[in-house]
Amino acid sequence: MILYLTIAVVTILIAGIIRTPASLGAGWPLASKDAERISTVAGSEKRNRLTRRQMFNRAALLFLFLFLFIPTALRLDVGNDYAGYVQTMHLIVSNAYVPTEIGFNLLVQIIYGLSGFENFILVFAVLAFATIFIFMLTIYKESENYWFSFFLFMVFGYYFQSFSSVRYYLALAIALFGVKYVIQKKWREFILLILLAAAFHKSVLVVLPLYFLASLKWKKWALVVLALFCTTFFFWQDFYLRVMVFLYPTYRDTAFLEGGISIINIIRCGGILVFSLLYYRQAIYENIRNQFYFYCNLGAFIIYTCCSFIPEVSRIGYYLTVTHIFFLPAMVRRIENKKQRYFFTALIVVAGGLYLIMYLEKAKQDGIGLFPYQTFLFHEMPLKLIPES
Repeated sequence: MILYLTIAVVTILIAGIIRTPASLGAGWPLASKDAERISTVAGSEKRNRLTRRQMFNRAALLFLFLFLFIPTALRLDVGNDYAGYVQTMHLIVSNAYVPTEIGFNLLVQIIYGLSGFENFILVFAVLAFATIFIFMLTIYKESENYWFSFFLFMVFGYYFQSFSSVRYYLALAIALFGVKYVIQKKWREFILLILLAAAFHKSVLVVLPLYFLASLKWKKWALVVLALFCTTFFFWQDFYLRVMVFLYPTYRDTAFLEGGISIINIIRCGGILVFSLLYYRQAIYENIRNQFYFYCNLGAFIIYTCCSFIPEVSRIGYYLTVTHIFFLPAMVRRIENKKQRYFFTALIVVAGGLYLIMYLEKAKQDGIGLFPYQTFLFHEMPLKLIPES
């Protein structure tokens, strides 16, 4: 656990010295009046100072990226499905049937072909590079407070969970990058991007309807209709399960059909929902971006509370809850009362730290596969997990 906590602490500290255009140079959340004042000051700075800041940012971002990428690239048999992926990659180059998508299959064939052997370590490194790069780029470009968003990205476990389900987390990163196109109503670009992500994990297709619904400005009567519709999830579970099996036939007669209630995600989404309603007028009303994040959180809350029977419900929910890393900083920043603003900042930071510690403690016992950390520099893949040629 010391290694993972060190990665989290060091990278969060590095993120604290990075300033982005969207955050207007603010290391902590600011009310709108403060942001306007800083924006005016920043605009009056000399060009050479801006250039130095840009160079400093790039150096810090590079160091931050390497600090995240190197542990994932060097890992060996870390992640609960690492060995399963090794077997799947062997089947891909053996021209056997695999349930994985065409983008992943092509990537494996290209890397194995160029390497001249089954270089699964390089495949994991390439996927990690792409996933971390897209997440970091999206946070840098889209967050109103880079440090706060990066902090939430780390403590909510998105980085550490990417050690497993590597195809899914690449798709998740691409989906988050595509949010800007949803907000800008650039549907063609968004759909093409999601189709690209679906070439690595087809579950990402669920964001096409979900993000569209979250982009609408819902009336009160529509929310009432939605609430009534949600009651069908309690009475027609067999029908919805049949639909899921039709869409994902590989789930048939497997443990994936069991679903499961995620209490921690219900508490997290419910708490953020209450918080957002308290400051709806200040932070969300007439703000298109924050409205989208608000409905993403509401949708996640509904899914976790009403649809626990759906296979892999957490994967669907993560496509919605990943927007929390932008939503919380944006809301806190718009709280006009300074004391309240810093109180909720401190509350979120403490809660986030506890969330990460709980996640890592659970990872020791729950088959997540983060422990023990191993690297190919000092360890070898267990022979029983290496496919026979």
